[in-house]
Amino acid sequence: MPVLKNPCKLKMANGEAASTGGALILEQEGRGTNPFEEDLEEHERDFFLGSNSPTRRIPSPGDGSGFGGDLFSGSPEGRYRRRATLERLVGLSPFRLGKGQKEKPPGGEKGSERRSFLGRLMIPLAEGNQDRRSPEKRKARRSSEDFSLLQRLNGRRKESLCSLDCGLAEKENGGGGDTAKRMSFLKIGLGAKGRRASLVEKPSPAEAAELVAVPGEAEPKPKEPLSVLEILSLIQQRDLLTADEHIIELEAECAQGRQQSPAGGEAQKDGSRKAKDVALLYEALLKELWAVLAESLAAKSGSPALELMVRVIEQEEDTDRRWLAAEGGAEGGSRPRALKRQWEEAVSRLVGQRLGQSLEGRAGPLPTQLDRLAKCAVEDLCAVKFHLLHAYPKEYQAFSVYLRSFHRGLAAHLAEVAQRSLTTAELYFVLDWSSNIYKREVLGRAEIASLVKAQELGPLLSPETQLRLEEACIAAVQERIASDLHQVLQQEEERWAQAAKEEGSQGGLCSRVISLLKAHADKAPQIADGFGMRMAHCCLASLAGFLQSFQRKVDRFHEGQAETGLTADDYTGRTIALANCCPPFRAYVERLARFGHPESEAAKRQANTSLDRVTRLCNHVLAEQLFQKLKPYFHKLMKRKWLSSSEAFPTIMALLAEHAEKLGRMELQPYQMLVKEVHRRVLIEYVRPLLRVQIICTSSKMRGKVAQKLRSEARQLQEFFTRLESASSWLDSAVPHLAGIIELEDTPAIQMEVGFLASKFPDVQKQHLVALLDVRGLRRQAQRQDILAVLESPELAESEAALGQDRAFFSEIPTGEVFCVRLQLHRASHLGHACLSRLRWRSGRRRRPRQQQQQQRREESVEAESQV
Repeated sequence: MPVLKNPCKLKMANGEAASTGGALILEQEGRGTNPFEEDLEEHERDFFLGSNSPTRRIPSPGDGSGFGGDLFSGSPEGRYRRRATLERLVGLSPFRLGKGQKEKPPGGEKGSERRSFLGRLMIPLAEGNQDRRSPEKRKARRSSEDFSLLQRLNGRRKESLCSLDCGLAEKENGGGGDTAKRMSFLKIGLGAKGRRASLVEKPSPAEAAELVAVPGEAEPKPKEPLSVLEILSLIQQRDLLTADEHIIELEAECAQGRQQSPAGGEAQKDGSRKAKDVALLYEALLKELWAVLAESLAAKSGSPALELMVRVIEQEEDTDRRWLAAEGGAEGGSRPRALKRQWEEAVSRLVGQRLGQSLEGRAGPLPTQLDRLAKCAVEDLCAVKFHLLHAYPKEYQAFSVYLRSFHRGLAAHLAEVAQRSLTTAELYFVLDWSSNIYKREVLGRAEIASLVKAQELGPLLSPETQLRLEEACIAAVQERIASDLHQVLQQEEERWAQAAKEEGSQGGLCSRVISLLKAHADKAPQIADGFGMRMAHCCLASLAGFLQSFQRKVDRFHEGQAETGLTADDYTGRTIALANCCPPFRAYVERLARFGHPESEAAKRQANTSLDRVTRLCNHVLAEQLFQKLKPYFHKLMKRKWLSSSEAFPTIMALLAEHAEKLGRMELQPYQMLVKEVHRRVLIEYVRPLLRVQIICTSSKMRGKVAQKLRSEARQLQEFFTRLESASSWLDSAVPHLAGIIELEDTPAIQMEVGFLASKFPDVQKQHLVALLDVRGLRRQAQRQDILAVLESPELAESEAALGQDRAFFSEIPTGEVFCVRLQLHRASHLGHACLSRLRWRSGRRRRPRQQQQQQRREESVEAESQV
């Protein structure tokens, strides 16, 4: 309303001095002319007015401390202290009706419930003091539209204060402004204090008592509900617990209104508006709650705001429980806000944001990114444990909620990474990070390990994603290994044609190949057992294929040895190097097969077959080199000259020792196989000339000499191969048994010796024994048949059937017709010798000395013929 002044005395517009300022018309009016007089008398002790009681006389303009003089003279600070806003004069604002509505009579459709605060205030003032003594009811909640004026008045009041200050300045300077002339009572009531009390500012207990207590009344006035804007202001000031209480109260009013009001009409529209207000207030409340949640984690320190957030959640949960107990899930209401569940979801969103911020603007390799994520997770989890955990009740399990959120966040990031096109190294890193690094660097940290329950979290990668990445890694590794092994074999084949200049070159191929496979076969089992088993089979299959190619290359190398131009020593050294590659390959094949893949046995047999061929071929080459040198000396054995000469056999032993020295560079496995083969072949070549019947014993003395010679040389061979650690010691008894058959005179003793020979060497045949009896010089057919009958026993036949290839000895010495021809000539010579002896015996004994000499000559000639 305007300020009433006497227009005759208004001087401010003409710029006159302050001393002749305009007089207020209110000064001349009576006491009853003030419409607020009764109300101000009733509230003369209102603490907002202080010492300026409205019942006091209004001073005249002539007084020095009069209304006009005090208001427009003196310092601005003094004037501001004496002013009061209209809000304090009447208790609250605003001053107009709701938006777009006109005041209706009390008996209208809605009555005073739809009036603005000022409209409701003016009704009892107009009716006088009729209802002052009646008990007051609870005031209705103010409409949110009433506070739109308050927001606009805040801006207007600042402009008014600025205009007032400008007007006062002009007046002090002697000038008159229109602003001072148009000063309204509203502007005087608003005043120019620097700080206005907030609408939601809570008064002190003394002030609150003055506000609600009226002298002469025992019952206090009910508290007026807050409007939507006031609740929103509480939320913005983060008085969250109080704001939540009012929101719950407003929501209850909405529910009660829906139950009481009929469908349709203004009541339903009003209920819909309130429900929308509740939804918006909850949205603002949750926004502030989650902002507190984010700030506490970012600051890594506890705060009262976080504890207040927990109290709000507890209050909402308790309200949900009461609603469920009262409503029982009836239709028409969906009250349960489940704020605790929403808190867990907010934590999950917050963790996702934290993880995203740790990678924001920091591009780099995949290991670096995952390390940043792990560091962020560890730091935040430590902050939760040491600074935030005490703010939550124990039943919230706050640390587990944060831990699960980080776990899900990291799992989501890994799932996103798994969709990319990754290299072999990146595939390995993702799988290893998921299985090992995450558990070690995040879950296993000493600061938080006591609160972590890894079994409840589950894997970071889903089983399908894990299997897909593993298969992709195996396929990439198999392709890469095949390419690398082919390149290595090509380079090695080029070196084979060159002279071996370095001593350790024989280990180069197997070490390079195994190192290529070992990197994958050792790393995969550390990630997962199943992944390790499949990777081991992949490496085994690749190695088996490589060994097949290696065996073909070795065959071609030995076939084209004449074209390489290598010397005998270089060729021997290269052959030994190739043979030395087999034991490491064989051991690694066995190691890969132990992982237990169902298809490993087939790949293992394939690899071992290739290695056996390479080993046999290399040993055969080395043995053939030796026996090419020994062959001329073996032909000189088992002749008459052999009995008296010691040239051939010592040479054989010297060549064996020289060759054995070269074999010292071989690995143990091929070396033992080669020594075993050389041992067998040396004894075969030693016995072969004996069974060819190159010598025939004509007397027991000669048989004894031959047997002694055989035992002596057999003992030297046994000692030599014992030093070489030969595994064919069963061969050492062959020559002594043959010597025993030649030397023994008694038929049963000979039969026993033949039985021992046949039991240890089941492959001995009748032809071999017949040749041996010829060397012995046994002529009697009955004795021969008795001795040969030993080989026909059933026991010996069964032993021969069970003979293995590694125990074959006499079967390597073939028997032919040459033995039979020599046997018939030998018998004919013996028959002619017997006839001539009988004739000479009949001719007389006188010429016995001469006849003996002739007989000796004939025997020598017969022996010579038999040798031919």
